[in-house]
Order: sequence, then C-alpha cells, then structure tokens
Amino acid sequence: MFRRTLALIFASALAAATLQAQPPQRPEQPPARPESGREREQRPTYEVAGEPEARISETSHTMRLGGQEIRYAAHAGTLPVRLDNGDLAGRMFFVSYTRAGEDAKTRPIAFLFNGGPGSASIWLHMGSFAPVRAEMAAEGFQPAPPYRLVPNEHSLLDVADVVFVDAMSTGYSRTVTGVDPRQFHGVRGDLRAFGQFIREYVTHFDRWSSPKFIIGESYGSIRTAGLVGELQNRHGIELNGVVLLSALLSYQTIRNAPQNDIAYVVLVPTYAATAWFHKKLPADLAAQPLKAVVDEARAFAFGEYAAALVKGNRLTRSEVSAVAQKLARYTGLSADYLERSNLRVSAGRYRKELLREQRLAVGRLDSRFTTVDLDAAGETPEFDPSNTALAGPYVAAFSEYVRDTLEWKSDLSYPTSGNVRPWSWDEFENQYMDMTEELRAAMARNPHLQVLGVAGYYDLATPVGGLEYNLSHLGYDETFTRRTSITYYEGGHMMYIRPSAHAQLKDDIARFIRQGARAGAGTR
Repeated sequence: MFRRTLALIFASALAAATLQAQPPQRPEQPPARPESGREREQRPTYEVAGEPEARISETSHTMRLGGQEIRYAAHAGTLPVRLDNGDLAGRMFFVSYTRAGEDAKTRPIAFLFNGGPGSASIWLHMGSFAPVRAEMAAEGFQPAPPYRLVPNEHSLLDVADVVFVDAMSTGYSRTVTGVDPRQFHGVRGDLRAFGQFIREYVTHFDRWSSPKFIIGESYGSIRTAGLVGELQNRHGIELNGVVLLSALLSYQTIRNAPQNDIAYVVLVPTYAATAWFHKKLPADLAAQPLKAVVDEARAFAFGEYAAALVKGNRLTRSEVSAVAQKLARYTGLSADYLERSNLRVSAGRYRKELLREQRLAVGRLDSRFTTVDLDAAGETPEFDPSNTALAGPYVAAFSEYVRDTLEWKSDLSYPTSGNVRPWSWDEFENQYMDMTEELRAAMARNPHLQVLGVAGYYDLATPVGGLEYNLSHLGYDETFTRRTSITYYEGGHMMYIRPSAHAQLKDDIARFIRQGARAGAGTR
C-alpha cells in the first residue's frame, strides 16, 4: 500500500513539473467523450487543395471559327487565394483560352462563372463560349448517351480571351489544409475570393492593361453586381463591361410571399411565353409572334394586374373575377384556378398546373421541357427536367476533356453543386439580398462601365420580368440608363443550349465586348 501511494505521489509531481515546463496553449479541457453519430454527421468534412493542385497546365490548339483558323493556348489549373495576413487560404480552379499572336494590352478578356450559390462553372464552360461544347439533341433537348464534345461554332474566342472560374468548394476549387472553407460560403467571402482570383490572374498572366469584362449567370449575375465594387475598392481594377446572364439584382423578384406582390407580377410574361410554346393560349394570341405575346402580357402584368394585387383583400368579387379572366388569357390557366389561388400563382405551382390534364409538368430553368411525375395530383413537380437534361452530357464531356485534352489531373472530386450550405447572407440576413445599389455605385465611380442584361423568355428561375424590374431601378439619371440594355432570346435560363438562341447570344455579346473595348481604347 505504501509503495502504491508513493508511486501515485511521484507521478503527480512529475505531471505538475511537465505542465510548468511547457506553458499551456489553451485552457485545460475536460476529458473527451465519445462522438455521437449525429455529431459525426454534422461535423464539417471537406477535401483540401494540396501540392498536386498547385500547378497550371498549358496546351496548344487550333479551331475554325467564322471562316478563319484560330490558334490558341488553353491553361487549366489553380491560382492562390490569400487571407488578409497574406497566408494561403485556398486555390481556385480555372480554364482559360487565349488566342495566339494577339497584343494583351488591347485584347479583351472575359471572366465567366455560374452561380448557385454553390455551382461550378461547368455549365457556361461546356455550353456557351469555349472553343468546344457538349453536344445536345435538336433544339437543346436531352441527348441519348454516350455523349460527345464538339467544336463550338459560337465561341467568343474570335473576339476575346475567356476564363472560366469555379467558386470556392465547387469544381476543383478548395481551401488548403487547416483553413475552414465556410468563410467563403457567404456573400462577402465569395466576393472576396473572386476578387482575389481576378487580381491574381491579371498579375500572373500580365493582363492588367487588357479591356476586362465579366459574364455572370444566375446567382453569378448578382455576384457580378457586387464584384464590380469589390474589384474597384480593394484591388483598383476597373471593368469595361458586365453581362448579367439570366439575371437578378434582388431576391425580392424571386421570393413569393404574402407581402411581396412584385414576385408574382414579374412571372406573368414568362407564363405567357410558356403557354404560347405549349399551345395553351387563346387563338388570337397563339397566332402572334412570341415577342408580341410577351409585350402584351408585360403591359397587363405591370399595369392592371399589379394594381389589383396592391389592393389585396379590398378587391370586390367582381374585380377579382375580371382580373382572373384576363390573367387566364395570358397564363393558360383557368380563371377558376386563378381565383382559388387569390390571383397569385408561384412558379412551382404553375409548372405543375399548366399541362396537368396531359399529366405533364414543365421545366424551371427552361419551360419548354416537360416531364411525367409519379402522379398528376400534386402541387409542385418532382424535379426539373431542364436541369437533369444537362447533367449527363456536360459532366461526361468535361470529365474526359479536362484530363485528356487539357492534361490537368487531380484526385479531387469535381462537384458541380458544392456543399456551401448554410450560405451566409451577411448584412442581408432577414431581408432580400439586393445588389442594385452596389452596381449603381460602381457605375457612378466608373462612368465608362457598360451593363448588358440577358434574358430567356422561357426562364422560370430568373424570369425576364424580374430583370426588367431590377434594371428599371438601377439609377434614375441618364448616366445610368444609357449604359444599360437588355437582349431577349427564345430560350431558357441557359438559352445557349438552343442553337438559334446561341447564335444570337454570341453575336450580341461579341458586339457588346467590341463596343466596350473600343470605348476604353478611345480614353487612353
């Protein structure tokens, strides 16, 4: 017993001496308890960028575009993103295409990205303006596997160099070991990462003097609106122009709520386009061109319909009936259904109701698409056929292309939709995220900045009426209105999947870039 007591005293003294010799790094912690299954599920797990990702491949290629042969270099790899103290925080993946033999000081460059938040830029990369694209079926519908990559006759490479960038935690973009990626999973952290990437790119590739443009799609458009100011204020980088593709500047236009009638108003032009495509309109409207139908629906939506919604429950029964009859004319829905819906139908309910008698639901990203659900009695569709139609062809094409053609390999997974939830809305918590004022302020600081909005008539995710509403509130002086324009397409959210819309889109954006670059050259 005496020996045991002595041993315990000696061990305690030795432990105390050890603690005194090594200053504590943190307060003493209680003994660890076994981790529960729920805690293991909630514990953040993520891949990190390592040494294999810290490289850039370069390959040389040629293509035929617009009747001419174009030689270009493709770069695939990552560039560093750093913390305020200069420490490496992560690496953002990109693929760029640079035409050979051009003067970088005068050659325009465009940075492109998708949105989400949490979407990789595979959709723009494999569908829009790269030298190659994933082949779709006729009119952009879903093809049968196996899938092919084909030359892109609507690439922008004859006009500008293009850089496709993956947001942090999407694609191959990752933080490094020891850095929590959640600091980039929010409005401001996301802007910070993209701003640093662009600064790093123009430094690494010596493009500070190039005319610069950004093309942002979906959430990428509202990111673009904030990124213009981030580049101005933190990095001293000014842009020649921004393209807001399938855009929104405020979440107010896409959030249906009892006190938010504008979110219903902006949907009516897209409902009219959708009903026109599926032949659900009255004969006199069905005989008109799509643009004429949308124009008439817009006038009703922002006029008589908006005024009726503002009155709320002060509308008389006869007024409700009269508005329902007119709304039915433009939406393809029955007046009875509209009255029972209090004249307010969300996009999800519309997608299920329009073709219910045919047991079909229409797409969200592109309402030309249809699908058959489990039953025809529900309120919302099971899934979006216009979204799933792209996943197979685009992922297959990119996965082979990046490894075999671009010669960039990594053991990292390539999530097309990254785990960025919960997303931090920062100062926009408990309100609609809105970048209208940030874009207006950036335009005020740069009187040469041009803004082009791009809208697809069949887009139920970011409807055309929403973009029109947003841009009509982007400054009230001529200095803002004369530098802002919208182009329209008979396509959906990714209008470039439809060949005719793709050709028009390329022409419009090429013209926008040429004009913006020319205006910049004139100020030198």
